[in-house]
Amino acid sequence: MNSNNLALLVVILGTLMSAVDATIVILAIPSIAQDLHTNLYIIIWVIITYLLVIAVFTTQLGRLGDIYGRSRFYNLGFVIFTIGSILCGAAPNAISLIAFRGIQGLGAAMMQANSGAIIADIFPPNQRGKAYGYNSIGWNAGATLGIVLGGFITTFLGWRYIFYINVPIGIIAIILGLKYIKDRERRNTKLDIIGMLSLLASLSLISYGAADIAGEGMSLLNIYLISAGLIILLGFILIERRQQFPIIDLKAFKANRVFTYSLFASFLQTTGYLSTAFIIIMYLQGIRGLSPFNASLLLVPGYVLASLVSPFTGRLSDKIGARIPATIGLALMILAIFIYLQLSINTPLYVIIIASTIGGLGSSLFFPANNSAIMANAPRGFYGGASGLSRTLSNIGTLLSYVITISVSSVTVPRYVAFEVFLGTTNLIGGVASSFLTGLKSALYVSLGILSIALVLSALRGKEDRKQLLQVDQSNNQ
Repeated sequence: MNSNNLALLVVILGTLMSAVDATIVILAIPSIAQDLHTNLYIIIWVIITYLLVIAVFTTQLGRLGDIYGRSRFYNLGFVIFTIGSILCGAAPNAISLIAFRGIQGLGAAMMQANSGAIIADIFPPNQRGKAYGYNSIGWNAGATLGIVLGGFITTFLGWRYIFYINVPIGIIAIILGLKYIKDRERRNTKLDIIGMLSLLASLSLISYGAADIAGEGMSLLNIYLISAGLIILLGFILIERRQQFPIIDLKAFKANRVFTYSLFASFLQTTGYLSTAFIIIMYLQGIRGLSPFNASLLLVPGYVLASLVSPFTGRLSDKIGARIPATIGLALMILAIFIYLQLSINTPLYVIIIASTIGGLGSSLFFPANNSAIMANAPRGFYGGASGLSRTLSNIGTLLSYVITISVSSVTVPRYVAFEVFLGTTNLIGGVASSFLTGLKSALYVSLGILSIALVLSALRGKEDRKQLLQVDQSNNQ
């Protein structure tokens, strides 16, 4: 392997680690809550805090990478993520675990903020699809490992080891990263502290309100919290319009239609689809009575297929552009949602395998194609900003995906039932099972609507000429 491929390997390892911790905690939530003697209202922040830190800080850390060196911040992200994982595994109580998840999320944000820019630095536009395809293997393999290992490790070793498994991977990645990831260019820019604080306040209030719905039920308090978060979000957008170096550069959306539509398609895809596995695991555990390990096995085929197909779809996008493969991918994810909407209390379990496989194929078509379209069409010298912007929108979408799912699906059942179901302490039967299934389907309908909008944007993004982009890139380098 040459130095570029070894650098890509390090990026894939970082993606894998981030993906593992995005899924592995879901299956461990019941054990964590019981071992630390806490409830849903508290323990749900183990998921939310990690996603919240990544969503808020990714762009700023990408900007720091532009200024001081992407390799420096990427490798430091590995160190912080690994230390955060050790602390999470040793956490004595729920509050400390939530705090340590924030540290872990900071390391993941540093890696995510600079990963796309590193790939764009070392590969020309007509080869980035292939590179992003391999990087998607890291995500899909990590998601697979997270789901499978989450059930296996929690069942046989204990939940603390779901964090300790990051340590050996992190050590290897740190060593390789220090040796093979090098800076190609730097860019003078500034941080957007006001924007960062307003975004943090907005997403925190929205998340807190939604978590309160899951924990306490619908009330004026959580309605006020969510409303305040949305008002601050509007203020954040107004602030960003006046900042010289904003977190979300609204001017970047005017760069070209392919770049803009690809960004929004990515945001809506993560918002609409990322928590689907969480919904289905709740169905399999809460309604069908499967153990965490057995429930996870039913979702593995989809992730495995996505891991195998992603490099080929990445190469396809290099040849024909992103519009066709990405749009077909979204259509397949919508089809998977339609199948999930047909689930009943007695649906054969092989239907889950079919739907997850279709959704996995859709993901393998969408992610490498759409990511390569974003970076290939990003303005020259804006690779770090484009990577950070893409990850920020996707991470906000991921956070909202879980927030929407948890709040919508728990509204339809009594509070004590929601606690027991989400914590895995009971199986639902009879009318309560039907009620909870209705809640899960309500969340799926929301996902369906969001994905449909993403599909329209993907289809309307326009054609690409990767050969022409390569010529422009080469002429700029001369």
